[in-house]
Amino acid sequence: MKILVINCGSSSLKYQLIDMDDESVIAKGLCERIGIEGSVLTQTVPGRDKYVVEQPMPSHNEAIRLVMDALEDSVHGVIKSTDEISAIGHRVVHGGTSFSESCIVDENVKQVIRDRFDLAPLHNPANLMGIEACEAGMPGKKNVAVWDTGFGMAIPEKAYLYAIPYEYYEKYGIRRYGFHGTSHMFVSGEAIRFGGLDPKTAKVIVCHLGNGGSVSASIGGKCVDTSMGLTPLEGLIMGTRSGDIDASVVQFICNKEGKSVDDVLTILNKKSGVLGISGVSSDFRDVGTAAAEGNHRAQAALDAFVYRVAKYIGAYTAAMNGVDAIAFTAGVGENDKDTRKKVCEYLGYLGVKIDDAANDVRGKNTIISAPDSKVKVMLLPTNEELAIARETKRLTE
Repeated sequence: MKILVINCGSSSLKYQLIDMDDESVIAKGLCERIGIEGSVLTQTVPGRDKYVVEQPMPSHNEAIRLVMDALEDSVHGVIKSTDEISAIGHRVVHGGTSFSESCIVDENVKQVIRDRFDLAPLHNPANLMGIEACEAGMPGKKNVAVWDTGFGMAIPEKAYLYAIPYEYYEKYGIRRYGFHGTSHMFVSGEAIRFGGLDPKTAKVIVCHLGNGGSVSASIGGKCVDTSMGLTPLEGLIMGTRSGDIDASVVQFICNKEGKSVDDVLTILNKKSGVLGISGVSSDFRDVGTAAAEGNHRAQAALDAFVYRVAKYIGAYTAAMNGVDAIAFTAGVGENDKDTRKKVCEYLGYLGVKIDDAANDVRGKNTIISAPDSKVKVMLLPTNEELAIARETKRLTE
């Protein structure tokens, strides 16, 4: 069974073709600059040179057509025709309160995606374009929506309600949803499997740390809390996002600078986080280099980031009345041993001990805690595409 996984951005399209018999990646690729001059498709097949196609892609329809052509290409392709593709799985960012589980796409599902354009204006329109382009290019194939908010929809009312007039929840669905859901779902499951934990009772905290970052808490693989909220702005300090902030700061800056609310939210989303504090970059590697050279603001940004992660771990340990495993994933979590160690240095009260030799690793499943640590600490690479493929297989086979 071959599953095509599609992840559409506003001007990009990532894809993977996965053989579900052994969960191996047959081919993967990226369409860049969709709707912009200089569009290009790059496809990678294990053991072969990259295949690059420079061709205009006015919309996602043309991008999907090029993906199909690349997969079927007589020299660079991997299938004879799209008949070999059993189904297509799509990452969809926001399902609002309508969906908490992955589902086969129909007209009702597409309408829900449209209805949530206001909650995910950059992503949901692109996600829908990808679905409709696949429907047009591969008619009759089942398409599956895997919701980025799905994992967080399991959190209880006490965790998802904001303390604002209840009518805003009833009228507009204003609540905590959480994002990075497919990553948290995949890694929390891997933590149970890799750590040999009880699949029904395991208390797991996943730290998805990258340019965007979030923390989740789950019991038996079911999410009980997550750091992102109505939008991805809430929670951790991130590359360019502020994370948690006093809402009055928005009004204060508006009044002092003569800016609109939209202007300030743009600042909080795109000019804040470690970029805002450091003034150096949104890339943690650049900020780390500057800190090592003595840049105080860069060091302050990294210290604040680590502190915020440790606070969330502490809060979620309290929420679950304990923790069995802490898993680090995503770009920073998988590759930065210093950040992992610094976060764990706050967790001595939990009996967390890091094995420095084990922690000196990047990008592979590893238990990095010492044998006598009371909590298992792990590095677990995320695989959102495989999580989407598994959900698609489950719903369509």
